Amino acid sequence: HTHTRAPIHTYARMHTYTYTHTYLTKCFGLHVVDIESKIESVSEAMLHTCVRVGCLAKKVTKTFLVCVFGLNASRTTRGHRFHGDQAVEVANADVYEETLRAQHVIASVEERKALISAQVKALVSDSECAIVEDDLLNEVAGLVEWPVALRGTFDTAFLAVPRQALISSMREHQKYFHIEDQNGTLLPAFITVSNIQSKNPQSVIYGNEKVIRPRLADAAFFFNTDKQTTLASKATRLKGVLFQRDLGTLADKQRRIASVAESLCSSLGADAVTVNAAGTLLKADLVSDMVGEFPELQGIAGRHYALHDGETESVADAIEQHYWPKFSGDALPLTPEAAALALADRLDTLVGIFGIGQSPTGSKDPFALRRASLAAIRILLRFAPGANIDDLLQKASASFNEGVLAPSVVETVKGYLLDRLPAHYDEQGVSVDVLRSVTAVGTDSFGDIDSRSLAVTAFAGTEAAEALAAANKRVANILAKVNEPIGEVDAALLLEPAEIALSGALGRSRDCLAAAVADNDFPEALNQLALLRRDVDSFFDTVLVNAEDKAVRLNRLALLQELRAQFLKVADLAVLAR
Repeated sequence: HTHTRAPIHTYARMHTYTYTHTYLTKCFGLHVVDIESKIESVSEAMLHTCVRVGCLAKKVTKTFLVCVFGLNASRTTRGHRFHGDQAVEVANADVYEETLRAQHVIASVEERKALISAQVKALVSDSECAIVEDDLLNEVAGLVEWPVALRGTFDTAFLAVPRQALISSMREHQKYFHIEDQNGTLLPAFITVSNIQSKNPQSVIYGNEKVIRPRLADAAFFFNTDKQTTLASKATRLKGVLFQRDLGTLADKQRRIASVAESLCSSLGADAVTVNAAGTLLKADLVSDMVGEFPELQGIAGRHYALHDGETESVADAIEQHYWPKFSGDALPLTPEAAALALADRLDTLVGIFGIGQSPTGSKDPFALRRASLAAIRILLRFAPGANIDDLLQKASASFNEGVLAPSVVETVKGYLLDRLPAHYDEQGVSVDVLRSVTAVGTDSFGDIDSRSLAVTAFAGTEAAEALAAANKRVANILAKVNEPIGEVDAALLLEPAEIALSGALGRSRDCLAAAVADNDFPEALNQLALLRRDVDSFFDTVLVNAEDKAVRLNRLALLQELRAQFLKVADLAVLAR
């Protein structure tokens, strides 16, 4: 057994922690209780100072010779910094946890997390809710060996500051859990988790209240200072903030976003007046003191300042929500106006960065183009599913100065967006093959792709789908080898009963299929194609396509060409064939 544990005071300086739990029985025949190691980059001197390594075999007195970070193993570990002994001998792995527990150290991180959660929830009333998020819980569990939750308060005057700034101060700086009422309103209270069982807990609470007070005072100062100047005046300072060397400043980006968003209003059903008003103010909060101290408040701070300056709720909402979604699975903008600005922002970044040849690599994506592309797809599916992809990208590229972007940027970005579709549909059960089959027919909008993909996914699992996919692939392979022109089907040259039947079936399905596709009723269109299965199977079972008579052969190829054309009305089902 190998156990690596740094004292809490050292962890508190490191700020980030990673715990690794693994079993090494197969490797060394050892019974491993727990491994805790700090694997972020730290200096070798720090490691030699703070890491203790022990190696124990289950019910075996022999010490295995193991060296980690230059430290030799032994059966000595250490107890709690204040409540335990500096050196503790562990007889064997079976008594490891109980030995440490006697020294006020809970070895299991899962047990610490469960204990913290229970203690935190016990400190709030039925009308309150302590917000225990996994990331913070994991971090706090890594900070303490003997958790003791305590509740403190702060001055209600601080509640005038945007809640996100208060929460950030408590969470990021002090590792506190904040408390809300049943309506989600932030309360002037917090819960801290101490690493000591104090005889005077009120003193510990007072100390934490004393520490958080200047943090919240700083947030209040930044907020009040920012309100002394208007958001419009802050926007003028964007001229001095570089977005990208070849693409200009944030002021240039703001101008492009506003222009493109205005052109998108009709497609998204957005109010142009609101979009124009918000377009001149968005990004301005990036130069504010509040966002400088709390970067996660971008947009949120802008909303508060816009309202303070007398802007309407709709303008303020658009300023905040044009950053949405901020990450995968995050909420979309709530209004068409915010969506127009959010979409314009993503398209500007995508077209601009790809246009200067800085496409993302496997390990580098400094402008978050992957996230921007998924956001653009989601926004379009929600607000403008029928918008033409090429037209949107042309509008975005036209907002840049002539000669800045590569001529092929629209085609490049469209290809990138289509390549990101598997990531978007991953949780919806739409396979890569289905998406390839749909995009192969040259769809123009994400709404069209969405409707076809969901219909093909439902159809793909049927017996008819497998048979038609195989037949479609066979037809595609046959036609790919033809090097001479193929005309229209001549009914007089249809000789075999099976080809006559297939021609009749294609004639009957043609109008029904066209009507279903025109109505975007792709499930019905696939049902129409499924009706062709028997005639298609009979054709390949009984008809020789490569007949000796050239006229008959070309006529049969024409029949297959018409069959292929009908299949491609929905998707290239040949892609689904295995």
